[in-house]
Amino acid sequence: MKELLTVEIRKLSHWYGEGSMKKQVLHSISMTIKPGEVVLLTGPSGCGKTTLLTLIGALRNIQEGDLYVFGKQLRNSTRNTRQKLRRNIGMIFQGHNLLRCLTAEQNVQMGADLLPNQTYMFRRQQSRKWLNEVGLSDESHKLPQNLSGGQKQRIAIARALAARPKLLLADEPTAALDSATGREIVSLLKRLALEQSCSVLIVTHDPRILDVADRLLKMEDGSILTNN
Repeated sequence: MKELLTVEIRKLSHWYGEGSMKKQVLHSISMTIKPGEVVLLTGPSGCGKTTLLTLIGALRNIQEGDLYVFGKQLRNSTRNTRQKLRRNIGMIFQGHNLLRCLTAEQNVQMGADLLPNQTYMFRRQQSRKWLNEVGLSDESHKLPQNLSGGQKQRIAIARALAARPKLLLADEPTAALDSATGREIVSLLKRLALEQSCSVLIVTHDPRILDVADRLLKMEDGSILTNN
């Protein structure tokens, strides 16, 4: 039986703008991600990495080409289909996207709240578990404005992991972290991939973490240069 790929992309292209301002940012991208695989995507700023990430995360409409996530075609998909897919996709953004009115623990619990058929107490325990995993148990009752940039990034990572995703998409997850902490976080993502068969796609400029990848992809000018 053919293995069901987490992500399968065929000749995916994408544009921004209209008329004379229309600009192509992705050029016929083809790639796959297997269950439990950790893939790192590198390349210069502005080459299309984040756009590709948001397309895989079902946050943008597919304009041209085929994109399957968990076997579901995203091109011409319904809003309901995309919403259901996103429940199994964890996303870590550069901007953290934490709710300022919630504590660190409450922000992480937003991820745990996506788990189906679980009690409030279980979801609360999950949020505390993942805060501990990223080394922030002592900061659980602090609001985002009282945390450093690196701490906010770790909370965003914990929130994504608390939902137990089957696909994790991370945009520069180590950018605000020191070397040791960044290494710990990426090792945690690698462990998640192994233990839960979660596929991980990390966009990064960080050369310190390249060795954790099962596969390294390089993007330039909207095209994948290597796929090995």
